[in-house]
Amino acid sequence: MINIVLFGKPGAGKGTQAEFLKEKYNLTHLSTGDIFRYNIKNNTDLGQLAKTFMDKGDLVPDEVTIQMLQSEVDKNPQSAGFLFDGFPRTLAQAAALDKFLETKDQSITATVALEADDEILVARLLERGKTSGRPDDQDEEKIRNRYQEYNEKTAPLMDYYKAQEKFHAVNGIGSIEEVTKRLSKVIDNL
Repeated sequence: MINIVLFGKPGAGKGTQAEFLKEKYNLTHLSTGDIFRYNIKNNTDLGQLAKTFMDKGDLVPDEVTIQMLQSEVDKNPQSAGFLFDGFPRTLAQAAALDKFLETKDQSITATVALEADDEILVARLLERGKTSGRPDDQDEEKIRNRYQEYNEKTAPLMDYYKAQEKFHAVNGIGSIEEVTKRLSKVIDNL
């Protein structure tokens, strides 16, 4: 079983690349952003709670995110593996994910970080915001707040996974095909 954590700043291309990776490696794609948006659209209790944080450009608290993710993993017991997109975002989430996967006799195989310059990513998100309808992609201040949150809370995950020898950085700039090739090379060599 392959369990991959795909992370990078908002706009780095995680969602785009996840589509290719899930097909190529037959993985169940779990995007916390997609799951939150589904819950918000359907006005669930979780969606209402998540929206209060997302509207401010803040990350949703660990407890809420972890419960939601565990539920999604449990819904897919026959999966060949999982592609975690947008999770974990904090050390507490990473430790909780490791503990949860241990109960299923699984572990994280690798983490792959899509890396790109902030200014390029801000431009990408503002452009995406014109067509996506996502308010968090239409306000440069909110975008930069998300990057600050990422740097403070998510970047330390690199050291966490480096200590486990599971961290791989991939250049996220280039055509979709170029980035996909770089990611595939990392995963194929695991």
